[in-house]
Amino acid sequence: MSKKKYFSIALVAFFCFCTQLLYAHAGGHYQKGDILNTWGLANGQTIAGNFSRSIGDVIILEQSGGKFISVPLSSLSAQDQKLAIFKINKYIEVNHKPVVFSSFSHPATQIFFKGIPILFYLLMSFLLFLIVKNYFIAVKKNSHKKPYFSILSILFLVAFTGIMACKKSNNSTTTPIEAIAKTSTAFIDNAFNPYKANVTTSWDDTYFYVASNGLPTHNMMVGITNWQQQVPIPQPYTGTNKWSIPLQPVYATSPLSTKTNFMKGAVALAVNGIPIFNALNNRGEDSYLIGELDQWGGHCGKGDDYHYHAAPLHLSTTSGLNPIAFALDGFAVYGSKEPDGAAMAALDDGHGHLYNGGVYHYHGTSTYPYVIGSMKGKVVTDPSTPAPENQILPQAFSSPLRPATNPLSGASITDFIVKGTNAYLLTYKIGSKNGYVDYSWDATNKYTFTFTTPDGVVTTSTYQRK
Repeated sequence: MSKKKYFSIALVAFFCFCTQLLYAHAGGHYQKGDILNTWGLANGQTIAGNFSRSIGDVIILEQSGGKFISVPLSSLSAQDQKLAIFKINKYIEVNHKPVVFSSFSHPATQIFFKGIPILFYLLMSFLLFLIVKNYFIAVKKNSHKKPYFSILSILFLVAFTGIMACKKSNNSTTTPIEAIAKTSTAFIDNAFNPYKANVTTSWDDTYFYVASNGLPTHNMMVGITNWQQQVPIPQPYTGTNKWSIPLQPVYATSPLSTKTNFMKGAVALAVNGIPIFNALNNRGEDSYLIGELDQWGGHCGKGDDYHYHAAPLHLSTTSGLNPIAFALDGFAVYGSKEPDGAAMAALDDGHGHLYNGGVYHYHGTSTYPYVIGSMKGKVVTDPSTPAPENQILPQAFSSPLRPATNPLSGASITDFIVKGTNAYLLTYKIGSKNGYVDYSWDATNKYTFTFTTPDGVVTTSTYQRK
């Protein structure tokens, strides 16, 4: 065999190898500093990585440094299997594949779709072979016709293959980075206007600030069946401890899921000045489903700080079509209707969407995740609190007054009334007997608690807030 023929065969093999590489390359999506999603496994362990693509019953996760790892759907937890199937359907939709995953793929379907790219590249390789072969035939015959067409054809096919390969590999499900107009302070301030008797607003070039005492005007605590014996007291969300809403939201390259992040601290602030926490408590449990929340979607934390875990949809009665909250990434949270009054459109995995070409916003609903599924905007997390108990900075913090108390088994809160200025009475029931927490505070911030158990035992404690 002549040297030219050897060269021809080697050249064709090189192009075949290049096309396969172009199809398989990672796309270079990972960048240093990117935050990776955490996936729960059926065995209780976790694995970090951002969804890249799927192959049948397997998802491909991109890890730090651009490393890829294959994870079978069956090895994921039940909750993350649903998330994976959602992302697979999105992946298929983006790539215009006429198939929908409702469960794991049939093996025959997997083979069919795996075979399409193989057939495509076999055809491309064959065309390249014909072009290269004709080129050397023309050279051998000393043809007067310059083989420019063959050379251009080779370049065209290489370029076309490269473009197609990059298109195939660019399957990132992350939100694209794009410029967002700075939020109008008048727009945010208008949302807080109905609650100005209890909140104070201000702003600078970076943040919109909200000060409050952390107590809503609506009633609290009634309906809780899983009570940890905390009660609502005022919180010093003022001065340098005000709530901060970014005026310039920026889309995150990899939105952080609230399933595996932010189980400490707030993720949003309601327009009545009450913080909104993750739907999951710090044990990863749905606070609403396990009976920790009252009729308004809130309860008290270990610092006797009242906050919501479910969407405060009741605020729409006063707020109308204005936002009922603002997430700590800067995006607004609306109730069950769109800003123009239309019925709520379909929501993405962040529990929000772009609507009518506007800026991204979230929606509150009566089902999980209630407010935020993933933080679509960039946020800074506290390096001292790793996931899942990481928290967003900046945010306001509660000020504990007394030691944290323990859950009271079998207790249901049946009543909560205002007794007078700075005085409340909470009534709970265990079986057929009532217990009470009678508490108040004076102008010097001295708090007095009187506890009466269902068996009639009375104890009193006092605490001084500095």
